[in-house]
Amino acid sequence: MKADDPIHSIQVIDSHTAGEPTRVVIAGGPDLGTGTLKERLQRFREGFDHYRTALINEPRGFDVIVGALLCEPDDEQTTAAVIFFNNVGYLGMCGHGMIGVVETLRSLGRLDSDRCTVQTPVGIVHAKVDTDGTVLVENVESYRTASDVKLDIDGIGSVIGDVAWGGNWFFLVREPEPEITLARKKELIAGCHRIREEVRAAGYPQVDHVELFCDPESDDADSRNFVLCPGGQFDRSPCGTGTSAKLACLAADRKLLPETPWLQEGVLGTSFVAHYRWSDASKRRIIPTIGGRAFITAETTFRIDPQDPFAWGITM
Repeated sequence: MKADDPIHSIQVIDSHTAGEPTRVVIAGGPDLGTGTLKERLQRFREGFDHYRTALINEPRGFDVIVGALLCEPDDEQTTAAVIFFNNVGYLGMCGHGMIGVVETLRSLGRLDSDRCTVQTPVGIVHAKVDTDGTVLVENVESYRTASDVKLDIDGIGSVIGDVAWGGNWFFLVREPEPEITLARKKELIAGCHRIREEVRAAGYPQVDHVELFCDPESDDADSRNFVLCPGGQFDRSPCGTGTSAKLACLAADRKLLPETPWLQEGVLGTSFVAHYRWSDASKRRIIPTIGGRAFITAETTFRIDPQDPFAWGITM
């Protein structure tokens, strides 16, 4: 920007889903032109990444926020299209973020019914708003690519887990099962960082999320999780794409039948209800559905002032 450029405005709606924030850009975002959503994502990444840093980084944001840019879909059968981004880059899908997007569209009056279809760079998802406000998201096809991956990590010991796709790539730790509490968040983050480094070195460079599990605190839940996100923060929600990856592993191991509810508890004690259907049973591929509530927390117009040295965010 030049000093004599006009002030640019970006309108956003903030929400949280089970405690994890989403920031949806509804006006003033970058002009990505035409083409497929994947092509426009590439254009965003290569030519307009300063919008991402302006919206997510300080002084307007913080590391936990997931951004969502609403776009015109290139598929006429879909209600909307969205590109998700965070403090270090771009996400294929985002479960909690999609629930936030659907709640935002509902609050704006952009849903013609209680159902909608949203395009993402990794596929189309279907959503339904229940009468109690719960948003049910039928996610992209999810599957496991490696099981019983064993790592020996100094200071942690033997770690065994699975590599799975749920809209993002995860390493799901089955052993050991740590105590998952907010009081231990720094220790859990540090451990997940080391696990991610070792998983990538072991031949799985695509993994950018690490998911830990233990017994839930709630009698109604099936599991409690802790998820390290790509930018080094932990997911406050039970993680929609992480829960999808978990269901893929449970289905592959025949530990959960199709359409059987699974209640995934997160580190805050909030939960997502989930189930799956087979996409291709012979290949152990599933279509998971994740349900949760989102709440609108703010409607904001950000100002990008050319005189501001941090107009496009602070890069640490």
